Amino acid sequence: MVFREDIKADTLASDMVLKYLVRPASEALGKRKALILLHGVGSHEQDLFSLAPYLPDDVMVISPRGPIVLGEGRYAWYQVDFSSGKPMINAGQEEQSRELIREFISQVKAKYSIDEVYLGGFSQGAIMSYTIGLTQPELVAGVLAFSGRILKEIRPLLASSDKLKSLRVFIAHGTQDATLPVHYAREAKVFLESAGITPAYHELEMGHQLTGEVIAAVLDWLK
Repeated sequence: MVFREDIKADTLASDMVLKYLVRPASEALGKRKALILLHGVGSHEQDLFSLAPYLPDDVMVISPRGPIVLGEGRYAWYQVDFSSGKPMINAGQEEQSRELIREFISQVKAKYSIDEVYLGGFSQGAIMSYTIGLTQPELVAGVLAFSGRILKEIRPLLASSDKLKSLRVFIAHGTQDATLPVHYAREAKVFLESAGITPAYHELEMGHQLTGEVIAAVLDWLK
């Protein structure tokens, strides 16, 4: 594995609109690819960055920190209220984070000369990944959604079917997920298919989590 010496994988960089961790890629033979991973609510950039050692060497792995501070070491892309039994989002914060992520992707492409960006995330990070991919598919080559859902609020903003047809989508969701039940993944699959996208879809015997089985499926998909 060849790492760039000018970047430390454990150093939080702050030269873009979002602070982030980066694992540089080994020399790519073809297109230069980056996988941007968005953490869930109440987590931080180290969470999904821990997957970097298991991901392909020729793909740059980047994990940004959400802009909303919930507490010590706890961040989010927007605040959410579950008190009604259904997740109620802070729409203003979600829109602001959406714009920050879009700008961050453009900055990543420019700074690291990236040809293709794959955007993925867990839970709220998956939600934001869906949102970016479905509203501005020209920014990303694919979306990876781990235990997430598609916001009803963004459906009127959907890109045209002509723009969406080349978007690749990977979905993994636990059948025992008590935080975001599996019906959200099933609804997302149906919605994507109605938009002309056939996702790689995985329902697994797990809760609101990531497992080795998910990572194995991701590796297969990225190839």
